[in-house]
Amino acid sequence: MATSTPIDVQTPDGDRAATTGQAREDRLRTALREASAPLVLLALILFNIAFTENFVSAGAFNANMTQVATIVIVAVGMTFVIATGGIDLSVGSLMGIAAVLAPLAMLRFAGAPVWLGLILAIGLPILATAGCGLFNGALVTEIGLQPIIATLVLYLAGRGIAQVLVNGELIEFRNLASPVVAPFELLGMGSIFGVRVQIILMAAIVLIAAWVLRSTTFGRYMLATGGNQAAARLAGVPVKRVLLSVYVISGILAGLAGLIVAAINQSSDPSQVGQFMELDAIAAVAVGGTPLTGGRATIVGTFVGALIIQLLRFTLISHNIPDGIARVVIAAAIVVAVLLQRQRGS
Repeated sequence: MATSTPIDVQTPDGDRAATTGQAREDRLRTALREASAPLVLLALILFNIAFTENFVSAGAFNANMTQVATIVIVAVGMTFVIATGGIDLSVGSLMGIAAVLAPLAMLRFAGAPVWLGLILAIGLPILATAGCGLFNGALVTEIGLQPIIATLVLYLAGRGIAQVLVNGELIEFRNLASPVVAPFELLGMGSIFGVRVQIILMAAIVLIAAWVLRSTTFGRYMLATGGNQAAARLAGVPVKRVLLSVYVISGILAGLAGLIVAAINQSSDPSQVGQFMELDAIAAVAVGGTPLTGGRATIVGTFVGALIIQLLRFTLISHNIPDGIARVVIAAAIVVAVLLQRQRGS
């Protein structure tokens, strides 16, 4: 009697079990990658608690949060731009423009009521940088330039505009005969219940931006535009309006950051305000987990990324490591973050 050879047949139940196991493994791997930035931040905090003198103090907290506040504010606008698949290299120069326009407005409206002079000293520079953002967006949407080229225009020209406005000179607020100087400086030096004003502004901007990205139609439009512009346009997304809006928002936030820096320094230096800020902002976005290809974004991740960069720099400098080496370490962190993004997308 002939005997038959048993055939190993994979049952549907076996297929489902294998698929479920693979899906569980993929979810775990994704969760670990998404938690990598918070875990790095936690490790930095624990290291400083253990090995950095006076790290757990109000002074150290205020110092770190004050230094990171402007980076976070600019990086939020950068996150919006990158979410649509763009980039904004002009933010540092726009900070310089805002910083020099503020004292000029103080002098121009010195005779106005203090409250009106303060509104103009803050509002006009931000309005100007919003216009610069609109210019960037128009180059992208109407002329068809790639974002890196479009924003390179004001990266170069913006710093020159700032220098021309004040003939390249440093303006010290103590030399200004304007009653607006004292209330304006509260933007950088003032505090509410012991917390610096710029830290409060940073927290408010992060919360609002996170809500916009997660819970509004505009947020969904941004991600759809970054994912696939052609498909988004066919789906009825107003792509041009979205792109114009994100560059205007980036310009507004860069202007606000420039005013904060000027208020902290109590002066406006057109050559220094905002220098290398575009690099710090892009680094915060990348380290925080937002892919530079667009289509996905996380505001909280950007905030965490900025904190990681600040604490890396603080930790190394606190332990007598030169700032140059700190920048090398930050660059390595960006490379690691981008590699993690590539694995997440694969």
